Amino acid sequence: MQAHAHLPEPSPDALAASQALKHLIVDEIRRHDGWIPFSRYMELTLYAPDLGYYSGGAAKLGKDGDFTTAPEMTPLFGATLAHPIGELMAQSAPHILEFGAGTGKLAADILAECATAGIAVESYAIVDLSGELRARQQERLAAYPQVTWLDAMPRAFSGVVVGNEVLDAMPVSLVAKGEQGWRERGVAWRDDRFVFEDRDCDAALLAQIPDADALPVGYVTEVHPVAAGFMRSLAGMFDAGYAQSGRGGAAILIDYGFPGHEYYLDQRSTGTLMCHYRHHAHGDPFYLPGLQDLTAHIDFTAMAHAAVQGGLDMIGYMSQAGFLLSAGLADRLLGTAPENVQAYLPQSNAVQKLTSPAEMGELFKVLAVGKAVELPDRFDRADRSWRL
Repeated sequence: MQAHAHLPEPSPDALAASQALKHLIVDEIRRHDGWIPFSRYMELTLYAPDLGYYSGGAAKLGKDGDFTTAPEMTPLFGATLAHPIGELMAQSAPHILEFGAGTGKLAADILAECATAGIAVESYAIVDLSGELRARQQERLAAYPQVTWLDAMPRAFSGVVVGNEVLDAMPVSLVAKGEQGWRERGVAWRDDRFVFEDRDCDAALLAQIPDADALPVGYVTEVHPVAAGFMRSLAGMFDAGYAQSGRGGAAILIDYGFPGHEYYLDQRSTGTLMCHYRHHAHGDPFYLPGLQDLTAHIDFTAMAHAAVQGGLDMIGYMSQAGFLLSAGLADRLLGTAPENVQAYLPQSNAVQKLTSPAEMGELFKVLAVGKAVELPDRFDRADRSWRL
């Protein structure tokens, strides 16, 4: 526990919930011969009913939560996103589907800008597994009657899908290269604590890693079968929507990560797995299960391949800075007069954080895939699809 001495203490209720989840995970391990894949451990810590990080009741976003997302920084993020969404809906259908809507701030900002700009939105559906966040969304979006909530991805859809920091919340598998080859890293319960333990690896897990055989012994990394499955499901959903209505759609997915040839570099030999607890980042996934977020960077090449294999087109891949500036972020900022320093300065600072290469501008990427739609030409200069 000395390694966590700098982290804030949980409340007694939060600690009790974490202990309950720990017992649930230990029971799961015992039922499966003393070992579960890390992906299953991560799934339980994030999504176990009533106890997981996203399915429990802890505040997750904003100054009282564990991390702050782009929509929480400034309404300009959602207002800017509304315009390419509108142009894509004009090619498909006036419907938006958001996965993992957080506090509802992004949806509110998109809908407010659409109303101001005269962009018709007939429906805005949200899929979110967190009951606590859904309640916050319903309160924030009460003024928008076109907003509905779904428990799962619809079978068919035409329009625009939005996912901001959704892929990184999906469970990942861990693999480690030993002297005898690759092994899957899982979780065991030894001496009253969780420990990593490696077992034989399914060869299919390695398919995502380019030149896996060339990586050195001791290399540890993540693979993303759940997120890749999500991309294939999006493809099936758009395909069914097109068959049903003759109209396609697009998905705009914003997250942090790299193309495959950058993901598996020497400097990432211990992987990208990271934990977030009350605005502190650390590397121990076994600390207070259920009270901290577990994430990994995204292999965007693997996501793009899964979408294309499912039948979608690659319509754009670029840095967050390139996307937002092409979408008109600077124009949105100038909607506040620079002379009004008290109003302008916070928005300007947020724009700097969203676009600076040293902040979110370069680490965060935008992947756009779709069926029978294209991004407007003004995004061409920022496009880096060739790097995938």
